[in-house]
Amino acid sequence: MMKLWGRNTSVNVQKVLWALDELGLAYERIDAGGAFGGLDTPEYARLNPNRKIPVLEDGDFSIWESGAIVRYLAEAYGAGKLSPADLKSRARATQWCNWCLGSVYVDFIVHTFQPLIRVTAAERDTRSLAAAAERVGKAFQILDQALAGHDFIVGDALSFADIEIGSLMHRYYTLPIDRPALPSVEAWYGRLKTSPAYQKHIMQDWTIMKIPGA
Repeated sequence: MMKLWGRNTSVNVQKVLWALDELGLAYERIDAGGAFGGLDTPEYARLNPNRKIPVLEDGDFSIWESGAIVRYLAEAYGAGKLSPADLKSRARATQWCNWCLGSVYVDFIVHTFQPLIRVTAAERDTRSLAAAAERVGKAFQILDQALAGHDFIVGDALSFADIEIGSLMHRYYTLPIDRPALPSVEAWYGRLKTSPAYQKHIMQDWTIMKIPGA
């Protein structure tokens, strides 16, 4: 049985859990990181020398970096499903994953989400937060154009690109921030929310991670 190391409040762990359940794979999740610790042991360093989560063990094979894990699962167990059957569609899905990491993730998770849960309201730089949220909104306007006329990011079937970007959307739409009108993104998000795996792993109450005064 596969083992997934990481706390289930981490968005990077959540995206892997979503992929595992979409593919109907059996796995054991082991709490690690955050309050659970366990990342500073020699045993964990052998799994991931960066001492971060998540890590997936599949038999004698282990892999770290959530996007790489999702792509591995998609190709190993979801060919023609989470991994598109043709090369050009897989390349397009990879393009959007890279776009998410380069154009969305840092501004959203580091400069928007984390200041709202890890910084007290009195100490928060609201101007910087608002600017980051605006940049995220402008990036999602690009995604909105790409989704027009499509159910999912790469055509009409869920792919690893939807998991990479879609894992952020519950937090995006439930944070107290300004958002532009994104009709195609909102419709796509609505489709993601019909998935039991998405409901279970992504649509969690992130407010439990807020520090006092945040």
